[in-house]
Amino acid sequence: MRGDDFQQSAMFCYVSCEDMVPQDHPLRSLRTQVDQCLKAISKKFKPLYSTFGRPSVAPEKLLRALLLQMLYSIRSERLLMEQLRYNFLFRWFVGLSMEDAVWDATVFSKNRDRLLEGDIARAFFGAVLKQARAGDLLSDEHFSVDGTLIEAWASEKSFQRREEPPQKGSGARGKVLLHDVYGSRTDPEARKFKKSRHGDAKLAHLGHVLMDNRHGLAANTCVTEATTGAERKAGLKMLRQSRPKCGHATLGGDKGFDDQKFVTEVRRLKVTPHVAQFERRTSSIDGRTTRHPGYQQSLQRRSRIEQIFSWLKNVAMLRKTRHRGHRKLEWLLTMALSAYNLIRIRKLTTQAA
Repeated sequence: MRGDDFQQSAMFCYVSCEDMVPQDHPLRSLRTQVDQCLKAISKKFKPLYSTFGRPSVAPEKLLRALLLQMLYSIRSERLLMEQLRYNFLFRWFVGLSMEDAVWDATVFSKNRDRLLEGDIARAFFGAVLKQARAGDLLSDEHFSVDGTLIEAWASEKSFQRREEPPQKGSGARGKVLLHDVYGSRTDPEARKFKKSRHGDAKLAHLGHVLMDNRHGLAANTCVTEATTGAERKAGLKMLRQSRPKCGHATLGGDKGFDDQKFVTEVRRLKVTPHVAQFERRTSSIDGRTTRHPGYQQSLQRRSRIEQIFSWLKNVAMLRKTRHRGHRKLEWLLTMALSAYNLIRIRKLTTQAA
């Protein structure tokens, strides 16, 4: 028998968001991981807020909402708030009940500086890595490093001549370079740069990642100006911060890291440089390194870092940043890598079970 198109809503509803989410949904295990990380850094939130006044939106809910935005490729915070109004899955993950009102999108812009000053993204990233170490998913022995261009939130029209160009440039022997005379007025920290010979130079920043070779987890990250040699400097900086405890650690990299100063500094840190050899000139990597089978293994594992960059740009939408300046971009990149690590930890834990 055909049913009637009856559209009158019930007066009362006794269904919660918890009942609407399937028990085998992937976000359930991810929510457990996120709650553990937020509980570990809960003490860092207290100094960021006043002891009197109206209660604000809980920072835990803001961070869960930002993770959802990256996981589901939601391009703006206004669209994220729209999803929270009617998406039961999103409301449950963030921690909102059926009756809770959704806050305004401007809450993110007002609280972002507060969370930025407290370095919450770095603390959350550290809590995620602590989970990985507890599950024996980090080796702390074999790493790979690389950088990728992140297009700046600035148009080509903003790239104009500086009002007072410096007399001494930042190039070799004080040579005046293009970015010494010209710069973006929208994002002064963005530089015109291209990593390959082909294509046009664009206003961009350089995002760097230090990856653990065992399971492809991101172990460290930073953002620098898009300049020649920035990848090598950032690689050494991240390596010092994540210095391996053992004496037989390795660091993989592409041909751009085949530099005498970089190789010497890596060896001074008691780490073996497993970087690809540059054929057009004399390589800094000789037979002492290439004769070992671990060298080829490091070069093969190094390609996994491109999977991280692909996820960041296609899923987390970091192909072009929506924020200006290195601090905000590094904060966003750290949160995105935290989301990537959480997904990897969940997959690896599920496979092991």
